[in-house]
Amino acid sequence: MWEARAVEGRGNELLEWARAQILAREPLRREVLRAPQDRVLVITWWPAPEGGSAEELPELPEPAADLITRPVHRWHFESVEVTQGG
Repeated sequence: MWEARAVEGRGNELLEWARAQILAREPLRREVLRAPQDRVLVITWWPAPEGGSAEELPELPEPAADLITRPVHRWHFESVEVTQGG
């Protein structure tokens, strides 16, 4: 998961920047979200690594320093349960 906060008033620019980024390989799924305070969040889903070993996954880079208010936050999660709503 990748999250950044744009300089005030530049949220749409950061959103378009994140949407235009091309990763070294395609994830199973990629979702781009926006939030208050000009925040942009990108969540990517990847296949489980073979043999259970961790592998390096492609990540979005840091945007230009004048576009964001602080360094990008990144988190890596491992799925432990999936439930279907109904």
